[in-house]
Amino acid sequence: MRILWVKVGGLWPLTAGGRLRSFHILRELSARHDVTVLTTHDADGDPAALEAQLPNVEVVSFRHDGVKHGSARFVLSLARSWVSPLPVDLWRWQVPALRAEVDRRIRTGTLDVCVTDFLYAAPNVPFDGSVPVVLFEHNVEHMIWKRLALVARQPLRRALLEIEWRKLQRSEARFCARAHLTLAVSDADRSALSALAPSAACRVVPTGVDTTYFCPNGAQPRPAEIVFTGSMDWYPNEDAILYFTDEILPLVRAAVPAATVCVVGRNPSPQLRATVERAGGQVTGTVPDVRPFVDRAAVYIVPLRVGGGTRLKLFEALAMGKAVVSTTIGAEGLPIEPDAHFIQADGPHAFADAVVSLLRDPRRRHALGAAGRQLVEEHFSWNQAARTFEAACKEATTHAC
Repeated sequence: MRILWVKVGGLWPLTAGGRLRSFHILRELSARHDVTVLTTHDADGDPAALEAQLPNVEVVSFRHDGVKHGSARFVLSLARSWVSPLPVDLWRWQVPALRAEVDRRIRTGTLDVCVTDFLYAAPNVPFDGSVPVVLFEHNVEHMIWKRLALVARQPLRRALLEIEWRKLQRSEARFCARAHLTLAVSDADRSALSALAPSAACRVVPTGVDTTYFCPNGAQPRPAEIVFTGSMDWYPNEDAILYFTDEILPLVRAAVPAATVCVVGRNPSPQLRATVERAGGQVTGTVPDVRPFVDRAAVYIVPLRVGGGTRLKLFEALAMGKAVVSTTIGAEGLPIEPDAHFIQADGPHAFADAVVSLLRDPRRRHALGAAGRQLVEEHFSWNQAARTFEAACKEATTHAC
């Protein structure tokens, strides 16, 4: 197949779950198909490095400095988006140069399928039937904004988020319905998208993990260390750590005074860094390799209250044989069983009790970690995920004929 892959916000470096998922599927697909990636990059992006990592893929990247949430430019973008049917997170990712190149490539008539990677790329793709479009939904995007509204404390912020999630819901429904095929990353997401757009054809692509790269190293963990990994400039991750530090960590320390937390991930805000460090924890910022920090921890946490899709970081922790405590939202959509592969806990007291129980019980930690490792090793390689993605692309081209 001749595949055109459209992605805004870049693909390299691999600093976020969505980038990891797309990169590994692309690498597998490019071994069997003719793939072109049209994307964007900001000042920190490195399209040349991406091309070097994907030697069988043509990469064309356009400079576009995405507006960051909470910045003055974001507020301006929000105001401008109010006169558009698009919500702000789609409005700000309209890239004229990218759209023009997508149009040019499609007009050649040589493509079999166009993959729209994340909903945010959709405004740059013509959903007009000129080429079969596969919409790759890493999350049910409007649900993230809806959950943000539910946890917002300031009335004005809550009101703005209410407006935005409803606009995003309408756009998400429209693009899912117009795509030849919509791909979700879990059965739960597929059900939500099918309910949102009943006419849409929805399939599931499983989450994968590189079990060779993420594997136990046999080192003894620090008995009271807790770790979290993730992009800290993604608000759900920041909310999760502020919530854990303020409401859960004090309860853990009441039972295990030596307990500490290490937060690993790019671009932590000054507020997050100050909050964690004031509580005696560590915030690393960007690191070249998260594995040493996960290796040394006794317990891996996913205290998410907001989110969508599936969390690659949880699979990576399981692949490394770690005992995981997660909220229901944190483990949402992943085919893992509470008490068999991880401990599921919601609310500060339940979450703290689960962490304390694992800090005190090395055998239980080992049993959970071993079960999680076995699960991902046997069922969730990137090759398996890419094969499912490949079959979906072929389905879209067949139905378009």
